[in-house]
Amino acid sequence: MIHVQPFTIDGRLVQGISVSLPKTTLLIITGASGYIMCGALDVGLLNDKLADRDVRAGKAVGVRTLEDLLHAPLAEVTVGAEKIGVHPGMSGIDALKKMA
Repeated sequence: MIHVQPFTIDGRLVQGISVSLPKTTLLIITGASGYIMCGALDVGLLNDKLADRDVRAGKAVGVRTLEDLLHAPLAEVTVGAEKIGVHPGMSGIDALKKMA
């Protein structure tokens, strides 16, 4: 099942997407210029093999809901996200403020 939930952060709309998969749930919240995601995000792949795309993304681990993802500290971020001031340890909400 796929669930889409809008959130408003600092007056800007972001979209939360939850995908129920066997034995796990994929969680993503996307802003206008980047996104945060659960531990399934491969930051290394984005930084290395897809570096030319300059993807702005961050990964939080141990999250089970979209609300968890908003409040969890980011474990890893892409080089593209670092360029706009997103860094590991920053909450998902604070990262999305920079990406919205």
